[in-house]
Amino acid sequence: MSARLPLLVLALAQLVIALDYNIVYVALPAMGTGLGFAEHDLQWVVSAYVVATGGFLLLGGRAADLLGRRRTFVVAASVYAVSSLVGGFSVTPGALIAVRAVQGIGGALLFPATLSLINTIYAEGPDRNRALAVWGAAGACGLCSGSLLGGVLVEAFGWPSVFFAGVPLAAAVAWAGWTLFPADVPPVAARSFDLAGALTGTAGITLLVFLLVRAPRAGWSTPSALVSAVLAVALLTLFTVVERRSRDPLVPGRLFGRGGLVTAIAVTAVYSATFSSLPYFLTLYFQEVRGYGALTTGVAFVVPAVVVAVGTQAGERAVAAVGVHRTLTGGMALGATGAAALGLALTPHGSYLLLLPGIVLVGLGQGAAWTGIWITAGAGVAPDDQGVASGITSTGLQIGGAVGLAVLVALAGATGRHPADSTSAAGLRTAVFAIAAGIACGVPLAHALRRNPAAS
Repeated sequence: MSARLPLLVLALAQLVIALDYNIVYVALPAMGTGLGFAEHDLQWVVSAYVVATGGFLLLGGRAADLLGRRRTFVVAASVYAVSSLVGGFSVTPGALIAVRAVQGIGGALLFPATLSLINTIYAEGPDRNRALAVWGAAGACGLCSGSLLGGVLVEAFGWPSVFFAGVPLAAAVAWAGWTLFPADVPPVAARSFDLAGALTGTAGITLLVFLLVRAPRAGWSTPSALVSAVLAVALLTLFTVVERRSRDPLVPGRLFGRGGLVTAIAVTAVYSATFSSLPYFLTLYFQEVRGYGALTTGVAFVVPAVVVAVGTQAGERAVAAVGVHRTLTGGMALGATGAAALGLALTPHGSYLLLLPGIVLVGLGQGAAWTGIWITAGAGVAPDDQGVASGITSTGLQIGGAVGLAVLVALAGATGRHPADSTSAAGLRTAVFAIAAGIACGVPLAHALRRNPAAS
């Protein structure tokens, strides 16, 4: 069978993940009005997904290794399909938030399963690099279609349509994965499932992400924040102890002997804290400063998404020509330059054309860095550990994003027109300049990959 058909399914899976995460943003105001959300609770339509995904990624990665990559992939895509259907019929805020949490768990299973399938179906080197570039471009298309499709659907059919739209696509991905992917092969040696590690690690990381999402808005000294912090530290400490004593740990310590994986986790966290936070502030700029509607905002994100997709393809070619560490270093440097230019262009009355130079530089750098990160994360990892390696790196992605967005929102509010105002042009510019500085801090981390032979 041609390797192109499995890659198409894997790319569609990434499209589903990006679409599902991004499509709700432009629908949030309509959801708030339609279901009667309290203003401070509406953020949990997004946050419930982030918390569940971040908490369950390690478990999802190990499940792909032990229970089967194809099986995990199909179950995860099915979870997306069913939860999307239920989400469209939700009639209360609590029900919708619960649906988003279930979708987050689906993402925590699907993302590492997809990556581990790429890293086992395609041999390390040009074939895998090309597959990762196509996979990354599909994610960029999901960001584009999510914003645009969300705007169209909300204005034409109302907010439930953003959930119904994902049902046939997720169902098709589940069916195609079962049909096209290699059957799961039992491991050669009997391997036990680290239940104690799974429970303590999942609970600890979930509480940590919950704390990072909630505390910046509710306050770091509130009872919920203090209790979450204490429990997260205790559970993660216990997780470390359990892993050291486990015969077959959830997170094998041997993985951290690879400099490439450790560096990839650090670069991924910085990447998510900066690049991945930028759409949030651009959305505020378009809607709150410039007064764009949902559809116009979606159209405004078409160019950034297309440029990121181009960047993923350029990144794959750059890796072949100059190596991973130079591609990552160049991508981060390009992104920092573009974010600085974008910050200068975020004026209250400036035209969209003024944003384009910064958008193009940021997008190219983001796409190239994204491809390089995942090439590095899977380089030199044994097939039986590809799922958990992807889960570890993906957890860094989620935690980095939660920390970065919390810090940037607070920084934007501190320079707004009045306390807690993060929607003024001055506050948004401050956040984007901070993003540029953060990306620049990732340049030496990416450059450190030159010392890792597996990622040269």
